[in-house]
Amino acid sequence: MEYTIRHVTIDDYDALYELWNSTEQSRRALNPVDDSREGIERYLKRNPDTCFAAVREGRVIGVILTGHDGRRGIIHHMCVHPDFRRMGIAGRLVSTAEEALKQEGIRKVFGLVFMNNEPANLFWESQGYSLRTNLNYRNKSLDERIPAGE
Repeated sequence: MEYTIRHVTIDDYDALYELWNSTEQSRRALNPVDDSREGIERYLKRNPDTCFAAVREGRVIGVILTGHDGRRGIIHHMCVHPDFRRMGIAGRLVSTAEEALKQEGIRKVFGLVFMNNEPANLFWESQGYSLRTNLNYRNKSLDERIPAGE
């Protein structure tokens, strides 16, 4: 199957939002502020060279939003449409994002995966991402519209 990988732009927002809503696990990771058009536009302005879309015949079928703070990289959203899984798209998105982070001087990257998302956890392990068991992920919402999480 042929597809291309290109940078994400804010013009992709509607397609991204539709893609994220194509799976329960991705839908559950969304919040109304950070994943709004304005939130994604802010993210892309800060990380213009590290976010990528997989596109087939004009349709976004996969996406990875990756950024960094100058020290560590983080994968915030990665999703491939269910109809296009197990075709190597996710792995290619990850390697493209990792290479972009290396070009910006980043040497370590992490991502967050729901504990009960077994397919995603297996995927990330296959990509060389180890499970950290010596850390607690702490969360605080600074906006009442964003749930604090479980």
